[in-house]
Parts: sequence; C-alpha cells; structure tokens
Amino acid sequence: MPALSDTMSNGRLVKWAKKPGDRIKKGDVIAEVETDKAVMDVEAFEDGYLRGPLAAEGSEAPVGEVIGYIADDAAEPAAIAAAESPRPAAADASAAAAPARWPSPVSAVLAASIPVPHPPSRRRELPAMRPSDEAERKPVAALAGGPPYRIERASPQREAVARNMIASAVTPTFRVTARLPLQPLQDLAKARGLSLALLLARVCALTIKAHPLFNAAYTPDGLAQRERIDVAIAVAEGDSLITPVLRDVASRPMPELAEAWTALRDKAKSRRLAPADYSGATFYISDLGVFAVVDAFDSLIPAGASAILSVAAAREGHAQFTLACDHRVVFGADAARFLTTLGAHLADPARLLA
Repeated sequence: MPALSDTMSNGRLVKWAKKPGDRIKKGDVIAEVETDKAVMDVEAFEDGYLRGPLAAEGSEAPVGEVIGYIADDAAEPAAIAAAESPRPAAADASAAAAPARWPSPVSAVLAASIPVPHPPSRRRELPAMRPSDEAERKPVAALAGGPPYRIERASPQREAVARNMIASAVTPTFRVTARLPLQPLQDLAKARGLSLALLLARVCALTIKAHPLFNAAYTPDGLAQRERIDVAIAVAEGDSLITPVLRDVASRPMPELAEAWTALRDKAKSRRLAPADYSGATFYISDLGVFAVVDAFDSLIPAGASAILSVAAAREGHAQFTLACDHRVVFGADAARFLTTLGAHLADPARLLA
C-alpha cells in the first residue's frame, strides 16, 4: 500500500484495474485506492506481469503492507504462490530463516510486510514512508464505569482529520469576532451566478493583499512569507472534511477562478482530488452559513497557515465572522485591522470582479 498523501496511514483498495497474469508497463494504472482524502490511481513502478496473492477489493491495508506483486514473467508456479502466503505467527523460527528456492525472480512492487525472503537483487519496493506517529499516541477515552460499548474503526478520512486537528491544537491561537455585512456579497453572487464561497475567497485574498502577515506562516527559523495567496475552502463531503485550494486568488481573473472552483468542487464530490488540489494553502475559510442555526463558531488553524476565517449564518443581512489567528505571526490589532478591511470589501463587493 503506497503512501499517496502525507497524512495517509491506511488505504482501502477500491478495485483492481488489472487481473493476475495481465501484462503491465511502468506507469499503467493497476488499482484504485481510497485514501484519507480521495480515490486515487496506483501506477505500476516497473514492467512485468501482475500476480497474486492480491488484496481483496474493499479491504483496508496500512501503508507499507503488500497488496500485490509484479513478476518478471507470466508464469505463476505453485511453489512461489505458496511461499508468499503469510506464515502463522507461531511458525518455527528456523524454518522462517531457511533460504527459499525461487523458480522465477519475483519483485514486490508495493512495500512488503509479508515475512517472505526475496532475492535482494530482484526485489523492488515502493518507498512508502509512514506519516508521523501522532496517531499512535491517542488520548484514551474514559469509558470505564459507563454503558457497554463497541469499537468501530474510524474511516481513513476521519482519522486524517483527527491527526490534523491534534497537530493544529498546539498552535497558540486567539480569536476575534466581528459582525459584518454579508447581504451585498450574497446579492452579487446571485446576480452573477457565482459561488458565494468563491466570492468569499476573493474578498479574503484582497484583504490579505493589504495585510500580508496573514499570508505568512511561522517556522522555527522565522516567518515564511509567501508570494502568492492560495485560499482553501473547507468542504464536507460524506464522511470527509476536505479543503480544496484555489491558487493565486488575488490576481487571477474571476471567470478563470470560477472555472477552477467548479472543477475542484466536481473532483471533491467524486473523491478525485489529488494532493496538489488540497495542499499548500496559505489561508483557510470555513463557511457554515448554509445552516441557519449557526450564530457563530470558530475553527482550528491548519498547519502552514496563520489564520482561518469562520463564517456563520446571516442574520438581517449581517453575519458573524470569527478570525482565528496564530499569535506567533499576528497580534490582536492586526486581526482587528484585517476584519475592518474585510468589512469594507463585503459592503462594496462590485470591485471584486475587476
């Protein structure tokens, strides 16, 4: 199971695109895997023939576990197939250490965890790095003394959100909330047939141009000052919370941005976002305005950003905007000035289309 994103710890094998015995070439799509973010193609890393044992479609495997093999020829001798079956945990140690005889060289193309000896010169593995061990140090819920329960494993998407939130929780954060006009932006979105989320991203990007600290990120060596404003917009799709990223939001023409946002939303709905579609944002927006019951809320700042803007439901043409900020990068007065500029853009949004 290859690591298809930097936060992936497990993957679910959606389907095999090839069957055992098929001839494949380097770069061919051989399987589809559902990661913590999307359904992605797995490509062959060398020429050969796909051979089992293959992981079952619909099964989950941790990063680094074997899900299939590529052989150098189409033959599948029984001796090899038997040798590759996982050994029982109580197998004799001396037997496990005994050298295997290989009628044909075999290459493990996906990082192996099955304890089977392979000829070192012929075995090729995908370099699959595991993400950080934060997920292994989970706080234990206080369940003792309560009602009976059962453990249901979280989906890869929820596990990814949990890891990211644990990482975000260490950021020294303060929050400033302002009641700002939203009706003019809603009217513009309706009149021009544009997404309100897209217009919010544009408003934020133009505000950041006036307050560039909000495009920076803290590092131990200093502040990383980015030269482009890339805005991520939180999207809830099924069991997943993802953040497609619009690039260069302050400078690109609105028609081009609208086309890019439509493409991102379509990919998000079909779970086909690639890492390049949701990585590297410099600013984040979380909008719960479609839920009329939400008066105000705040959000955790994702790693690599200095702020995230939370937008609640509109009341009489106004909404509560809560700006969560990394105190290592910006201060309270900076946040107040940011919200002041944001409010001016929201009150007169026509220039956003320029």
